[in-house]
Amino acid sequence: MKRRFVVLAVVSLATSALAFGAPRVRRDPTTPLPAPSTASPALALASLDRQLADLEVEEKDTKKELGSIGPQLAEAHARSLARGRAFYRLTRAGMLPVGGGFDELVTHALRVERARRALASEIAAEQKLRVRGGELSRTLERIARDRVSLAGQRTSMDQARVASEDETRRQQAFEKAFSASSGTGSNEYVAIYGGNGMAPSSASGFPTAKGRLLFPLAGRSEVRPARREGTDGPGLEIRSAIGSPVRAVYAGRVAFADRYGPYGRLVIVDHGDHYFTVSGNLASVDVKVGDDVSAGERIGAVGDEGRGPMLYFEIRHGTETVTPMPWLGI
Repeated sequence: MKRRFVVLAVVSLATSALAFGAPRVRRDPTTPLPAPSTASPALALASLDRQLADLEVEEKDTKKELGSIGPQLAEAHARSLARGRAFYRLTRAGMLPVGGGFDELVTHALRVERARRALASEIAAEQKLRVRGGELSRTLERIARDRVSLAGQRTSMDQARVASEDETRRQQAFEKAFSASSGTGSNEYVAIYGGNGMAPSSASGFPTAKGRLLFPLAGRSEVRPARREGTDGPGLEIRSAIGSPVRAVYAGRVAFADRYGPYGRLVIVDHGDHYFTVSGNLASVDVKVGDDVSAGERIGAVGDEGRGPMLYFEIRHGTETVTPMPWLGI
């Protein structure tokens, strides 16, 4: 009875190994993305490009390893099944060497234990491959998220860079518009008279038109002194209906026609002798740089930048802003 009890205990212990399995490891491989360099836009973009390149390499290596997991897992599973069948055959009650004496029973028990350990090892190896496959799958998911995040950052930085370059270009164009002007007595402009009153002849030059310039808007308007950020002198806010035509007050050539900072959409007309008129807060710009315009000719339309429909108007001599009301005869 003692011998049979020992055999049954060994067999029971071996049979319990069929439920053996390595604990499932749940590890998220997500790692935080390094913050892009803020030293300069160029360095930040280069940093993002390096991170994107690293992600491509990591993705390639991960996919390669994940591709090799499948065949390895199939082989490991086949080995586990084979070990399981062998273990089952050894532990079947009908195959126990009951008549072979105690030594035979001990030998059989040892064979059963070796089979159990081999089966446990194969099951652990298979489980390890499954865990690794899960880790690799999560790594690919993380790489996809990181790529989207980095691509979004790069797009934003590209847009910011383009916007910065565009703003720099506008600022340079704005400043350049006042740095050059036609010479005194230039006769390259042609005046057309019309609107409210007669425009002064351009043959005598802009300075002689002081007090007689055309008003930039036709019809009734409300006028008040104002200035825009970055200017050193006064301008005018001329309130009128949105979309009202804005006209050139004197013949000249368009030196700037674009959006610029606090001026919104803006047209600068060079009238010669280093005199310029500035018409901002426009809803539309109807001229382009280099166009010759005559007095009274439409250059844009009244817009609304959030403070109500109005035209912002300045007169400049070089870069100096002069009081416009005496020039308009107000």
